Amino acid sequence: MKKYKIAVLDDYQNVALESADWSVLRDRADIAAFQNHLADPDAVIERLLPFDVVCVMRERTPLPRNVIECLPNLKLIASTGPGNASIDVAAAGDHGIAVVHTGYRSDPTIEFTWALILASARHIVTESNSVRSGGWQQTVGTDLRGKTLSVLGLGRIGSQVARIGSAFGMNLIAWSQNMTPEAAKAAGAILVSKDQLFERADILTIHLVLSSRTRGLVGAAELERMKPTARLINASRGPIVEEQALISVLKNKQIAGAAIDAFDIEPLPPSHPFRTLDNVLATPHIGYVSHGLYKTFYEDTVSNIRKWLDTH
Repeated sequence: MKKYKIAVLDDYQNVALESADWSVLRDRADIAAFQNHLADPDAVIERLLPFDVVCVMRERTPLPRNVIECLPNLKLIASTGPGNASIDVAAAGDHGIAVVHTGYRSDPTIEFTWALILASARHIVTESNSVRSGGWQQTVGTDLRGKTLSVLGLGRIGSQVARIGSAFGMNLIAWSQNMTPEAAKAAGAILVSKDQLFERADILTIHLVLSSRTRGLVGAAELERMKPTARLINASRGPIVEEQALISVLKNKQIAGAAIDAFDIEPLPPSHPFRTLDNVLATPHIGYVSHGLYKTFYEDTVSNIRKWLDTH
C-alpha cells in the first residue's frame, strides 16, 4: 500500500500534531509539520513538491494557480475554516486536486476583540511593561460606559461584539453596505450613515469579510473623520483598512490609538511601524488561535484526510 506524504504548514506554535489524534493516519501516511512560514512562492513550491496532501491554516500560506501548477504530486488541500479565499479552487479543480474544509466557531474572535478593546482603552500592555521594568502607574485609562461603540459589520462576530458592548453600557451604532435598520436593531444597535459611524465613534471595531467591496473601505477620508480620542480595533482583515492612511493618523496623533490583529502582510515585517508606534497595540493574528478552535480545526482536518484516504 502506498504511503502518502502529508505536510502541515505554518504550525507556528508546534501544536498541530497535539491538537488531534493523527495516529489514525500513520499506517497510510507520513506526516511533516512545519513551523516556519515561507513567503516566497518558489520556496513554497520547493517545500511542497514531495507531498500528496497539504494542510493549510486559514490564509497563512496562499496556494494560487502558479504554485498549484508546479506541484504534480498534490492530490488534496485540507484547509481549516469553512472557506479560504487564498486557495485558487478553480486551479485545484483543473489539476484534479480535491479541496476540503473544516468547522469553525466565532467565539474566540468575539472574546479576543474585547481583549483588544479593553487592553487598548486601559493601556494594559504599557502598564504591565512598566511593572516589569520596575515602574508603576504611567497612564489614565478610558471609561467605556456611556461611550459610543461603532460596529462596522453586524454579522456573526460583529453582532455578538455589539451585545457585549451593550453589557458594558455603551451606546451602539452600526453600518455596513447592506445593513438594514431591522438588522441593526436585532443586535441592539442603531443604523447610521458611514460618515456618522466614524464621526461618532469612541471605539470603532471592524467585522467584515475581505472582498473587492471591503478592501480599502476604511481609508484616509474615514479615519480623518474620527475624534482625536477615538480608537480603531481591527481583528478582521488587514486590507479592509488602508494601511498607510492608518499609519499616518497614528503618527500624527489624529486618533488616540489602534489595536490591530490582522495585517496586509503576515507575518508583519520586522521594521513595520506597527511594531514601534507607541499608540498601537499589535498582536500576531491570534483572534482565532485558541485550544478549542484548534481542536476543531485539526480534528476535522484529520477526519477529512481519513475520508479521502479511504477512497484512494
